[in-house]
Amino acid sequence: MKIAIMGYGNLGKGIECAVRQNEDMELVAVFTRRNPETVKVASGVPVYSVDKLPEMKDKIDVLMMCGGSATDLPKQTAEYAKYFNVIDSFDTHAKIPEHFANVDKAAKEGGKIAMISVGWDPGMFSLNRLYANAILRDGSDYTFWGKGVSQGHSDAIRRIPGVKDAKQYTIPVESALEAVRNCENPVLTTRQKHTRECFVVAEEGADKAWIENQIKTMPNYFADYDTTVHFITEEELKRDHAGIPHGGFVLRTGKTGLNGEHNHVIEYSLKLDSNPEFTACVLVAYARAAYRMNQEGMKGCKTVFDVAPAYLSPMTAEEMRSKLL
Repeated sequence: MKIAIMGYGNLGKGIECAVRQNEDMELVAVFTRRNPETVKVASGVPVYSVDKLPEMKDKIDVLMMCGGSATDLPKQTAEYAKYFNVIDSFDTHAKIPEHFANVDKAAKEGGKIAMISVGWDPGMFSLNRLYANAILRDGSDYTFWGKGVSQGHSDAIRRIPGVKDAKQYTIPVESALEAVRNCENPVLTTRQKHTRECFVVAEEGADKAWIENQIKTMPNYFADYDTTVHFITEEELKRDHAGIPHGGFVLRTGKTGLNGEHNHVIEYSLKLDSNPEFTACVLVAYARAAYRMNQEGMKGCKTVFDVAPAYLSPMTAEEMRSKLL
């Protein structure tokens, strides 16, 4: 399979690494909105301007969309689904139905497969929510994120005047997590499920008390959470907070029996050293599925719910039955 990357940031670099671990794939190009001459890729594949993409229609099996969900993917995925099988990691949950409709129209026009919202949440967590819901019909769903770096929240802090740099960690409240695992079926508010911890490098002479208040009262990001703000030096941030770890838990608790006398817990957890590199591995597995499904004549927009597990694996059906079943 010939794979190309659109956008060479953290996710694009992760895909570059992931493709190397899959013998049935080859990275053939990177496309960028920047000047291609300024983009140096580790694998040495050619870097082209995004303007060249339509010319490559017959040379790429799957195009990996590595832009942001806020402004890039809503435009780009639908635009390129007319020409290529595409995969994206669109993660603005509330706007997924709208994004799906736009991409579905474009992919059907072009006779291609477009996979949207692939990753770990949405993605792997979504699948686990679906499986658990189907199995434990009398139950409750819970999702906890962290401990990990939220790139969107970190960016929101960095946009506050007087902030030079920042990292924000989302942390599950351990007592809430244990209450779910104990089948207490708690009804939890946003504040009761997660806390937020911020490490901030302030500009010289900046009003730290004002910055802290701006963070803690920021609507949609921090106002609904117990938030701790630490002011540290640039050296400390680089030394202690250079990585992009993340993870989380999806749980469903449920009851069975004539009188609901037996409790059950389904739990799926992730502990990730590198959020973008893991997300890239999920995208690459679904690239294989998209290519295979399109080869079979399927077209249109798909999510992880529409993909049979066998499409994801490089193994033959016989190998899967003997090694994994």
